[in-house]
Amino acid sequence: MRSFLRQSGIFVLGMVAGSIIYNAIWHTSYNALWMHNQDLRIQLDQAEEDNETLRKHSNRHSVIKEIKVRAEQSSADKISAIEVKDILRQMHEDLEVLRGRDIFEIDTDSKMVRVLLNRKIYTVREKEYSIQVKTMLAVEGVLQIWVEMRPYIRS
Repeated sequence: MRSFLRQSGIFVLGMVAGSIIYNAIWHTSYNALWMHNQDLRIQLDQAEEDNETLRKHSNRHSVIKEIKVRAEQSSADKISAIEVKDILRQMHEDLEVLRGRDIFEIDTDSKMVRVLLNRKIYTVREKEYSIQVKTMLAVEGVLQIWVEMRPYIRS
């Protein structure tokens, strides 16, 4: 009887350990799939917006047709990739006002973007992040903006 209980206990412990390992592997693969899905959604939204802008301004070559935001992070401030993607999505919504604007008026637009975004606070997953515009570059209808993200600390 004692040997049966020992073997049953080992069997149950093996089942528990196996289920823990399986669950960890499943969550890791699900998280990777979810991150890839978020990337594809962002790309799809941007492609749809670019397509609409291209249709609207197909005969004008000097307008902003596409907006790309790039994130820079200092090594001291670790922000998860999920939070970065969420902040970039929110920034794209804020920057939609620039689509269709004349590239040659980028000097006034850059001032507007700096005022609009500089030190702006975005809230993602109950955490606040501060944004600082580092560089803006407009080439061939594409406005590229590099921003630095840092966790916001209230004083």
